[in-house]
Amino acid sequence: MTKYTYICILFFFGCYPVLSQTEPLREKVSIEATRTIEIKGTVQGKENFEPLSGVEVSTNSGAYAITDALGEYKIKVSIGDELIFKSPEFETKRHIITSDEDVDVLVEGYSESSSARSKSKRVQDDQISIHKSYLDSANYYKKNDIERSIDFITQSIAQLGKRGNKKELALSLTALGEIYQYHKQYDLAVTSFKDALTANKTSKTTLLLGGAYLSEKRYKEAEKTLSPLLKVKNLIPFQQVELYESLGDVYAGLGRLKKGVDFYEEALTVAKKNQITPKMTDLNSKIADVYATDDKSIEAEGYYGNSLKLAESQAPQRAIQEKEKVADFYNKKNRYDDEIQLRKQSLNELNSLPKPKVELKSGQITADTITAQRINYKIANAYIAQDKYEQAIPYLEKSIIEADTDDDLVVQKDATRKLSEVYENQGDFTKALATYQAYVSVVDTLYIRKEQEISRAARFNREISTKQSRISGLEQARELSQSKYDLAVTEQQLIQESNKRQKWVIYSLIFGLILMGLATFFFYRSNQQQKLANNLLALKSLRSQMNPHFIFNALNSVNNYIAKSDERSANRYLSEFSTLMRSVLENSEEDFIPLSKELELLELYVKLEHSRFPDKFDYNIELEEHLDVAAFQIPPMLLQPYIENSIWHGLRYKEEKGLLKIELKQKDKETIEITITDDGIGRKKSAALKTQNQKKQKSKGMGNIKKRVAILNDMYKDKVDVAISDLENDGSGTQVLFTLKKD
Repeated sequence: MTKYTYICILFFFGCYPVLSQTEPLREKVSIEATRTIEIKGTVQGKENFEPLSGVEVSTNSGAYAITDALGEYKIKVSIGDELIFKSPEFETKRHIITSDEDVDVLVEGYSESSSARSKSKRVQDDQISIHKSYLDSANYYKKNDIERSIDFITQSIAQLGKRGNKKELALSLTALGEIYQYHKQYDLAVTSFKDALTANKTSKTTLLLGGAYLSEKRYKEAEKTLSPLLKVKNLIPFQQVELYESLGDVYAGLGRLKKGVDFYEEALTVAKKNQITPKMTDLNSKIADVYATDDKSIEAEGYYGNSLKLAESQAPQRAIQEKEKVADFYNKKNRYDDEIQLRKQSLNELNSLPKPKVELKSGQITADTITAQRINYKIANAYIAQDKYEQAIPYLEKSIIEADTDDDLVVQKDATRKLSEVYENQGDFTKALATYQAYVSVVDTLYIRKEQEISRAARFNREISTKQSRISGLEQARELSQSKYDLAVTEQQLIQESNKRQKWVIYSLIFGLILMGLATFFFYRSNQQQKLANNLLALKSLRSQMNPHFIFNALNSVNNYIAKSDERSANRYLSEFSTLMRSVLENSEEDFIPLSKELELLELYVKLEHSRFPDKFDYNIELEEHLDVAAFQIPPMLLQPYIENSIWHGLRYKEEKGLLKIELKQKDKETIEITITDDGIGRKKSAALKTQNQKKQKSKGMGNIKKRVAILNDMYKDKVDVAISDLENDGSGTQVLFTLKKD
């Protein structure tokens, strides 16, 4: 309501000068007209009366004008207003309006226009110099301190002023996008690169935007962004290589492998011609990846051989990286001896490199980091695949020790679990149990670490959002100032060209109204975009809360088996749980996943719960015939909490064996219904069985689901609907009905 009132006020005050020009209203003198007067005047040098153009003339009530080539101006003011004259060529002047007399300003010390322009240019050069210094500082802190780096970007934009150079502004926004991209904040990087292209379109920024889309696997947008660059003829060789390589990545990602290889080959030709060796290595490796994906092993091995030779001439780390990549290829082809030989070479080369002076902080070891513990773990796996357990044990032990030294809990956990399995296969159950207990301890530590990381990520997102808002505010202020400046210049030109023709004055004011309407529209759209960004952040936060909640409940199940000393069931349950957990974590960053994938996860989850309570319930998952499951998508982990409630609060307390039923039916072409039904004790009896402590606690999973559904429906126009009801009149049994729309 407030926004529309604001628009009406803008149009009322904009239309007033237009109406005042019409002949029937000239004879009607209103109270407002008696207070508003038009002041004319000039701004000149005192010594030689040379006119000063481009001087900003404004009042404290918001009126604005600019002097023309003759130093003249016109502005509407009221008695008592303060008139302000601003220019980089002299100190700001102020004057109080007491009558309708002309106000002329004489500036002391202003001699020739050439000297004034020189002074203005020096001021501008100084601003650009400081702006570049801020950018250099931002790039210096880019990798180590993202917050400080963004602060320098903010200062560089503020230094440009409200009518800053668009080219320099684009440099700042591009640098900001590179910072976000380095720290894997790809959505923010895309926004920054787009803003930079709006300010000043360059091939470099376009390539960076395409790369950001690729990082988010948004291949269609990347193709649309990068394809026009194929027509640009002045690209430098390195940019040509980057363009062809990125388009190769696009088509490889889209499954159009032949076209992807063609672009990689184009990039390789340019790289060879210009001796861009690092890119030659990368391109040979990527071509090999595509052939490996297409099950063309001979071609893949040939290109991998080329990439290995080229990598040897580069930094040792790059050579190790390529060896590990080829070793992974051997692993997929079950060529374990070749894999082990290559990984041992990588391990020797890695151990020969000097250790970094500063130890890696916890959290800096990512899934793609090549470390000694990871290589040892993979060598052990290759031996295990050949049932060579004795050779595998030393490498697993080394992996555990090195992972513990580097605080790499993920590898330590996997290696410890694998070592326990090896001891079990050898029949050494004492060592297997001891190693498994160590594994459980590492899992607990990793869980605590994950909670801390989630908390840090939430705080980091809030801080980044605050800084991004500040940058957006500076950009909006600059755009508004630029619009105000353009309007003033347009008004001056119209007055000069048609001083005696009232029609042109009316048209100029109408044009101004349209611009104000557009500005209001863009302001409203900006608010909507901010709301969308906030919703996306909220969804990420809720998804990050769902995973620890689910892991905690599942680990309770493992703990139950361990408490019963049922080692075999615990191992089997843990193996199936790890499969489920891997899939859950893979989908944790997605807003929507295919419904078929969600059903696979649910079936595995229900199977796990049924293995715990086989005497409490049976289950059925029924799909309507000819149901097109692949055509629908669903938020991950949306159905699981309701199924969990049915089992734990409905069926578990039932005396006789119950039934859990999951049905999927096609309501119409665009809608599908998912029904979760149980014949348990019902919601009322379940609530009565809760302890006092349980009654005080709210279900975290159900609360998160409600929030997620509300946000998703707000973003996608009621895509998901959930209805819960009692199955029987006596309150027993529960039915949950999901309605899911395709678009």
